[in-house]
Amino acid sequence: MGSAERPRSPADPGPRCRPAGRLDGPDAPPDATDARPDGPDARPDGPAGPPGGPADRPDGTVPEEDRLARVALMRLADAGDPVMGRLIAHSGPRGALEQASRGRLDGDFVRREREVAAPGRPADLDRLAAAWAARYAALKPDPAADLARAAERGTRLVIPGDPEWPTQLDDLGDSRPLGLWVEGTADLRLTCLRSVSIVGARAATPYGTQTAAELAADLGSLGWSVVSGGAYGIDGAAHRGALAAGAPTVVVLACGTDVCYPSAHEDLFRAVRSQGVVVSEWPPGAHPTRLRFLVRNRVIAALSRGTVVVQAAARSGALNTAGHALELNRHLMAVPGPITSEVSMGCHLLIRQGKAVCVTSAREIVELVGSIGADLAPEPRGPVLPRDLLDDETRRVLEAVPARGGMGPAAIAVAAGVDLPTALAALGRLAVAGFIERCAKGWRLRRDGERSPGHGDGPAAGDRPPGRDAPRSPG
Repeated sequence: MGSAERPRSPADPGPRCRPAGRLDGPDAPPDATDARPDGPDARPDGPAGPPGGPADRPDGTVPEEDRLARVALMRLADAGDPVMGRLIAHSGPRGALEQASRGRLDGDFVRREREVAAPGRPADLDRLAAAWAARYAALKPDPAADLARAAERGTRLVIPGDPEWPTQLDDLGDSRPLGLWVEGTADLRLTCLRSVSIVGARAATPYGTQTAAELAADLGSLGWSVVSGGAYGIDGAAHRGALAAGAPTVVVLACGTDVCYPSAHEDLFRAVRSQGVVVSEWPPGAHPTRLRFLVRNRVIAALSRGTVVVQAAARSGALNTAGHALELNRHLMAVPGPITSEVSMGCHLLIRQGKAVCVTSAREIVELVGSIGADLAPEPRGPVLPRDLLDDETRRVLEAVPARGGMGPAAIAVAAGVDLPTALAALGRLAVAGFIERCAKGWRLRRDGERSPGHGDGPAAGDRPPGRDAPRSPG
């Protein structure tokens, strides 16, 4: 059986997901993701991998037996298990399944594992193999049935070697997902080619949720998609912002794609399926646990070119995602917040330690993760006022003109530190431009409109600043 077909149309996003069971204790804040930072768009998806993998077929397609083996292994091994990753690289998916199901590992593989084991911490391969065998005996996995049930929901399985597989996940090495269950109308790989992860606290403030939504919407308008974890707070705000901009977004779950967690986001996930994708490395029916949220975060960091932390406390799942981004050599960014806010403490810590770049807009984010020299953010500048266009002598004369009463040209020249002819010429230009006016005692700033240095900067912005050829005012 091939991979499951995609949903029929955006108007028919598929069946409703069932709510997840309650977790034992508070779930870790899911914070949570394209291509590699060094130019993923040009990176091919060509088959390369372990024995029994895509390279077994001349056309590069994945053998159906490997697909079924990976589905079964998802039931046996924990997501992100590096030992299982190395076993697949050594023996291929089918060989790994055969060894895991019987609880006995190949002798050559065991010797290699002991050679690479950390000093003083050898892997207990016998106990691990026994656990896999026990799961196999208890669950009796039926990969063909899993794929058939997934197809009924419009869910497809994407594995390494498939055209839709995001090759940037290969950066996870031995912890690379065995495969991803995908629901939605968008193409996962193409969606992640230009993507940014936006993560943060569940207990976000209005400032945080508004910032996350605006950043996601602005990124969407610039042609970038958003990856996050679908949780309350920052995650949900980021997904909604991307959807509002008409951009695809990716929800990375810590449970099966048929399990709706949090249950209050069922409508949000339905909207994501119609415009983006919902993905998970756990098989259908799997429920979220505290550990699965932390394991999931590595996928969020690996899928995108960079991760933005909008709000995070000193102890937060968002900082876990930030750590994965740094390990993967992805760009890490943080949004500053009030120094009195506990949910911004983690962001400020990342910036102070030099681990994250401070960003305040989507343009600044794209400048980091986009093409060198082509996606530069404009430097923020204040408005250009007429007073800014005056030359130094004219500005000094203007500063010497009083706002009340009046002053003669000679006194203005002395106050400005210029000679009388220069002061007379400057007064003429300032009068023509509308900065000053005559009065009984000489000259003063105009009373109508903006005029004084502390209360304005001269005439309307459309007026031309005075030129050197303005007529000289009579003394």
